[in-house]
Amino acid sequence: MNVNHKAEHTRDRILDEAEILFARKGYRAVSIREIIQAAHCNLAAVNYHFGQKRNLYLEVFRSRWIPRAKRVQKAFRESLDRESSPSLDTIVRLLTEAFIQGPLSEEERHLHHQLMAREQAEPSEALELIAREVMQPFFKEISALFQQALPVDVEEGTLRLFLLSMFSQILYFSFARAAVTRITGREYDRVFKARLSDHIVKFSLHGLEAVKGEKK
Repeated sequence: MNVNHKAEHTRDRILDEAEILFARKGYRAVSIREIIQAAHCNLAAVNYHFGQKRNLYLEVFRSRWIPRAKRVQKAFRESLDRESSPSLDTIVRLLTEAFIQGPLSEEERHLHHQLMAREQAEPSEALELIAREVMQPFFKEISALFQQALPVDVEEGTLRLFLLSMFSQILYFSFARAAVTRITGREYDRVFKARLSDHIVKFSLHGLEAVKGEKK
């Protein structure tokens, strides 16, 4: 392994271990010493690659969290591209399937959710980064798809709240699997995932019918 490859390997190892620790304990509770011990490196390596803990934390989101989120978005777009003229229920179904049955492994999904939950509890510039590079562009994209597929105009503020409600369902059923399993008694097997997709589609579209014509 040459010097460059060794340095890159060390950098990746630091990011991997830092993400696990930040997800488990939150930014404030994690020390550089813990990261060094977990990554089997020294302080000089962390300083060389990231400079300080805050930079390392932000880089975890840039190079780990955001690429995972974009893989889910890509899975949705690829499914959508196979539809010639997608209806509203198709859009909702494909969104649901991308999150619940999509490309992330269970380990990735758990880590992804933990890290975001910690960031939501104590928002930092990482949340601004996620909003700017992931949330806002994707929300705008989905909003445009709905506007094209809707048979009638829906007021912009009403559509925005509807989409937030729809995403709330999708994200909850995707990430709160332990709670859902304990309440329903159902494991997230193929049959249950399909049933969840059906439920979210029906619930969302009934909700959209109820808010059509609402004013801001």
